[in-house]
Amino acid sequence: MARLRMGEGVLRRKPIEHIEEADAGLESERLTRTLGLWQLTAIGVGGIIGAGIFTLAGTVANGTAGPAVVVSFLIAGVASAAAALSYAEFAGLIPRAGSAYTYGYVVLGELAGWFIGWDLLLEYTAIVAVVAIGISGYFSFLLAETGADLPAWMLGAPGTGEGHRVDLFAALLCLLIAYLLNLGIKNAARFETVVVVLKVLVVLLVIGVGVFHINSANYSPFFPFGISGAFTGAATVFFAVFGYDAMSTAAEESKDAQRHMPKAIVYSLVISMVLYVAACLVLTGMQHYTEIDPESGFSTAFKSVGLSGLADIIAVGAIIGILTVMFTFMLGVTRVWFAMSRDGLLPKWFAKTHPTRHVPTRVTWIVGFASAAIAGFLPIGEAAELTNIGILLAFVVVCTAVIVLRYRRPDLPRTFRTPWMPFVPALGVVFSLWLITFLQWQTWVRFAVWFLVGLVIYFAYSYRRSEMAKAAAAPDRGTAP
Repeated sequence: MARLRMGEGVLRRKPIEHIEEADAGLESERLTRTLGLWQLTAIGVGGIIGAGIFTLAGTVANGTAGPAVVVSFLIAGVASAAAALSYAEFAGLIPRAGSAYTYGYVVLGELAGWFIGWDLLLEYTAIVAVVAIGISGYFSFLLAETGADLPAWMLGAPGTGEGHRVDLFAALLCLLIAYLLNLGIKNAARFETVVVVLKVLVVLLVIGVGVFHINSANYSPFFPFGISGAFTGAATVFFAVFGYDAMSTAAEESKDAQRHMPKAIVYSLVISMVLYVAACLVLTGMQHYTEIDPESGFSTAFKSVGLSGLADIIAVGAIIGILTVMFTFMLGVTRVWFAMSRDGLLPKWFAKTHPTRHVPTRVTWIVGFASAAIAGFLPIGEAAELTNIGILLAFVVVCTAVIVLRYRRPDLPRTFRTPWMPFVPALGVVFSLWLITFLQWQTWVRFAVWFLVGLVIYFAYSYRRSEMAKAAAAPDRGTAP
């Protein structure tokens, strides 16, 4: 009987009928609904367009797919869209902070929700750190171009170069983003929107100018590495075409989440994919794929046609563009942590919000310092290995949950319905599992360690202290979906 009760406990589901209680809870555990449709879309675009367009496009074109990098992005975009449409249905149905964590909790049970949330805490924080390290590299390069002579100790993590002790720029960037998020979601989103607009303008400048320097001969051969090269490239660039998942964690801060969140998810992915495809066509048309610089493809492409001044503008645009990715994912991790704490799975202390700005300042600063420590003291390769697996597992959970809930509760009012059910979400599951097979064994070891730590915390603390555990003695709380 004890084993049965334990099984029932870990499978308990948050009742979807009581989801509106998020707005009726304690004032100190509430977020403010201030984000409109285009602010949400900007956050999504900010999370998607970043290193993918400024770095990965050149890397994959040069060594993996050639001009067929366009096909790689299209394949990744279709696969990502399968997950995005599933997120969109949940975002309209369950407008709460937490994204995949909350969706998993509502449909698949507490333990599934816990582990997705627990994984995303690590994954999103690591992404913030990795992006910060990438920006720091660009920034150091630009300073060197101006002749600035900086001390070696502040230019990189230990082991990345002679005399390196800490990547100070990367660490400070993480703290800067934490500071911006703590100003309040309205002010932070305003900053994000402005920066995203600047980033999109830079990409449009690249496309608009570059199209006049395309040499169609550079597209031949289009598949120099075969069709398999395009698919391998898709596995690489897939990590450049999500970001809407982190944006969906802000559902509770949207003015009309049930209508705006699904639209923002779809709009952000469509806008980003159009820009990705157009930029890749320009890049591979301006230079033969064998001559594209894997690290700064667009800058070198424009230098090759005598536009060095524009190349410098692109380098600055790359820094600005990647900065918005940090914003989106730090927003995501803080909202997942906030939601888990409010649900009692982590100490309630973390769920307290600022009395006037109504943002979770405690977790925001903790994430800021944690990501700063990772960015400052780990090489980018080791930091990057902490990412990816949790997000792919989140996609698997969300795509599976949308199928389960559609058949379990077809009566629920949905402001957006994932089309071609169950084919579309099933495609998201299959593609995510396929991409997981590309991850290195070290990634699985780190995941296993993090999983075991989470398992200990769940059964030692969360299982008995969650809000659902407390509600178990009150049968009038409603039924789970």
